[in-house]
Amino acid sequence: MLTGIGVAGVAAGLGAVAATPAAASVPTPDSPGAALAAVLAGNARFRSGHPRHPHQTIADVHRLAAGQDPFVIVLGCADSRVSPEVLFDQGLGDIFDNRVAGNIVDEVVTGSIEYAVAEFAPPLLVVLGHERCGAVAATVESIESGTTPPGSIAAVVDALRPAVEPVLHAPGDTVENAVRANVRYQVAQLLGRSAIIRDAVAARALRVVGARYDLDTAAVTLL
Repeated sequence: MLTGIGVAGVAAGLGAVAATPAAASVPTPDSPGAALAAVLAGNARFRSGHPRHPHQTIADVHRLAAGQDPFVIVLGCADSRVSPEVLFDQGLGDIFDNRVAGNIVDEVVTGSIEYAVAEFAPPLLVVLGHERCGAVAATVESIESGTTPPGSIAAVVDALRPAVEPVLHAPGDTVENAVRANVRYQVAQLLGRSAIIRDAVAARALRVVGARYDLDTAAVTLL
């Protein structure tokens, strides 16, 4: 049971945490280079064990209630271990986050990303795959065994098949090769499908990059 002194001490401690530089507002990157540097620096903080946790206070909730201005769009996998806000050490309002198994581009995902590009003009779009992706591994297994996964999992495999099949017999680890190939494939899909994205890239207002997250080290590597 907390005494009155204990409650006051806890409150004072929370106030001290809220006032620390780690929780203070961080300027929003306004160019592709600055945005990429910000997410990579955030990943370095996260993997070193010294994240800032920016833009995660109740004050930020109130500030963002009237609108958002994300500086990066991420298309990532739905895997529970690959949350962009965590691994890039960002917070509320920073990332326009699209997540689906296998970081697959389809019409709905493309429309979601186009909306963000048109509405908020963020300078960076990251397609983020990850080590030992289950959706990619399931696709490799399905192709190699000639079997069809149950239910709508088959739709995920069908969407990944064009990215995976060309690298099935390449040297090295098959799933790792397929993860990397899939990131590059989905980047190409976004650029091929969307004039909105292409125009932003041509105007140098947007940079599109592919990246891989390492489950063992927490490092993000550009592809």
